[in-house]
Amino acid sequence: MQASTFTVKGSVGFGLQNRRILQGVGDLRSRNLARKSHRMTERISCFGVSMVSASMGIELGRARRTVQSVFGSSAKARSHRVRASGEDIEDAAPLKVQGQSSASVLPYVGVACLGAILFGYHLGVVNGALEYLAKDLGIVENTVIQGWIVSTVLAGAFVGSFTGGALADKLGRTKTFILDAIPLAVGAFLCTTAQSVQAMIIGRLLTGIGIGISSAIVPLYISEISPTEIRGQLGTVNQLFICIGILAALVAGLPLSGNPLWWRTMFGIALIPSVLLALGMAFSPESPRWLYQQGRISEAETSIKRLYGKEKVAEVMGDLEASAQGSSEPDAGWLDLFSSRYWKVVSIGGALFLFQQLAGINAVVYYSTAVFRSAGISSDVAASALVGAANVFGTTVASSLMDKQGRKSLLLISFTGMAASMMLLSLSFTWKVLAPYSGTLAVLGTVLYVLSFSLGAGPVPALLLPEIFASRIRAKAVALSLGMHWITNFFIGLYFLSVVTKFGISTVYLGFASVCLLAVMYIAGNVVETKGRSLEEIERELSPAI
Repeated sequence: MQASTFTVKGSVGFGLQNRRILQGVGDLRSRNLARKSHRMTERISCFGVSMVSASMGIELGRARRTVQSVFGSSAKARSHRVRASGEDIEDAAPLKVQGQSSASVLPYVGVACLGAILFGYHLGVVNGALEYLAKDLGIVENTVIQGWIVSTVLAGAFVGSFTGGALADKLGRTKTFILDAIPLAVGAFLCTTAQSVQAMIIGRLLTGIGIGISSAIVPLYISEISPTEIRGQLGTVNQLFICIGILAALVAGLPLSGNPLWWRTMFGIALIPSVLLALGMAFSPESPRWLYQQGRISEAETSIKRLYGKEKVAEVMGDLEASAQGSSEPDAGWLDLFSSRYWKVVSIGGALFLFQQLAGINAVVYYSTAVFRSAGISSDVAASALVGAANVFGTTVASSLMDKQGRKSLLLISFTGMAASMMLLSLSFTWKVLAPYSGTLAVLGTVLYVLSFSLGAGPVPALLLPEIFASRIRAKAVALSLGMHWITNFFIGLYFLSVVTKFGISTVYLGFASVCLLAVMYIAGNVVETKGRSLEEIERELSPAI
């Protein structure tokens, strides 16, 4: 997801065969298109997030620093201005859940992030395992079936993202997590014990449904229980744990060369965090906002006491009451998302994920190895390390600025940098005057693009959307936005290589640059700034009760 991370060398995809995919633009021909398209599908993003693997040490180091920064966050009372529909909102004090409460929510955020780890793990586990499971199941020569084993997860995730929203509204956030552990665990078990292609595909479909549900409810739950002053930082922790899940899958595949049947153990490992997720959520507090929405006032107070301390109960309940504004509206239906009251914020959610996927991140990841080789960097490890370092640096900066610079500002900076990088990449391939420096410029463009993406376009959408959606539509609206992400992801994987073959990579890069510039204009005119504001304050301004 989302900070946002990508995979360059084999984070998600087809293991050793990925290297042949990345050998150059000129190989995009005939029968290879279908095979590469399937592989591309699994390489593309998870949670809006195409994943780049830096070393495990770098990622875990960043995880430690992020958690430390959360513990050390100062919680100063601040007032901020928000722009809604182009108009200024007057200053208002945010919810001041500070001090010890900032640390008290961390265990529950950690439990929720088990869903993020499983998200990344199930996307990444097929990377090393595919070659060996194909031999075991007798489908080595059938690349179509291999493609189905890989891409079935995306179809399941599309279904799961909508299912997660409906379940979260009906049953609550924690019960949905517990139910989510069922397809995650059953799917992992079926993959582990599969003796046929059918069992493997069913198992992958179930795990896809599970990670689709996780993609909807993990950021939703974290945003609803996080204190305002560190909500941005905790939002990026979700993305970081997705990356850790992918890296865990890569590490889990290391024994494969010595034990070809190890692939079954790789899938079986996912059973452990699935069970821990269910057990942990059984003891985690429900979202106070959801409980209040259901009229379960005493339970909401109990939840607030567990999350922030009893001294904060009156303050938080007052904010929840103010956001309700005397309204006792039921949960919204799907059609309510398209009403005049909510359509603007819902359309923003879909547009952000659409821009994120159409801005070219998958193309940059796909061609990064070929680009680096053109500059004389033949080592895939070196290429992965360089792109991964840019990503880690960018997401570290984004994490520190999320609650200072603001979400909207980071999005504008991010897409502007991505547009400039895409134009540099395109020119490096076409301008003859730049031919002597084309390799160096291509590498520079790639690194700048990844850096720009990791500053905002990667991590911000999944954090921003639960903030701008009203509580009665939040789960369904997040699910709808993620559905847009998954379906866009699927079609990019299906048609990307054909488009490149027809128009050339330079022209495609210019198209991506145009999308980035459109995103800048759209964000400047429509996206709201949410830093330092409680979810209730944002809701009162953007979706007032009728």
